[in-house]
Amino acid sequence: MRKWSQAICGLLIICTICTAIFTFADFGGDETVESVALKKGSQGSDVKKVQEKLKSYGYYTGNIDGIYGSGTVSAVKKFQKDWGLTVDGIVGKNTSKALGITLSTGGSSNSSYSSSDTYLLAKCIYAEARGEPYTGMVAVGAVVLNRVKSPDFPNSVAGVIYQPWAFTAVNDGQINLEPDDTAKRAAKDAMSGWDPTNGCVYYYNPAKTTNKWIWSRPVKLVIGRHRFAV
Repeated sequence: MRKWSQAICGLLIICTICTAIFTFADFGGDETVESVALKKGSQGSDVKKVQEKLKSYGYYTGNIDGIYGSGTVSAVKKFQKDWGLTVDGIVGKNTSKALGITLSTGGSSNSSYSSSDTYLLAKCIYAEARGEPYTGMVAVGAVVLNRVKSPDFPNSVAGVIYQPWAFTAVNDGQINLEPDDTAKRAAKDAMSGWDPTNGCVYYYNPAKTTNKWIWSRPVKLVIGRHRFAV
């Protein structure tokens, strides 16, 4: 009986410790244990939401580019310090709640796309935009995905990319080149919801295009050698 009593007491102690651990995690634990968190190196639409909020509060002065760099880290730390949060430069549950934003579950909006879609998008990005700034590469991928969502274009990645005369890289065969790691990363960022163009469905290089119609489209921004239009 004594051994059984000791065993039961031991189990009770373990349960008490576990309860305390989970309670701490739920109420004010370290943000680094959060399954959904943004930190230096993160990219995408969630980062843009953080930057926009921080800018509106006067903590961030950089570009709203969706890239969690040193400037964003610094701004997050200043915000955390003023709001009595753990000053770690990481946006997890507590910091996002203080900012008034909701992080996506895993930061991805590409559940309707397959791995083959992502790979094909990377091939298109590499063929159309290699040598461009990284944001410009993501922007090209975003244009493809914006077309997929638009009723004016085919409703699949392959349908958009292989639509007749839609992309120069398909016409001249460069679509068949193997994409590098940068293009693959850009495709994943575009799939995750990062759209530097804010909805554009066209882009072109004014030094190369022979399409007179494209010049009539309203240009929203310029990244590298490409103009992005709606």
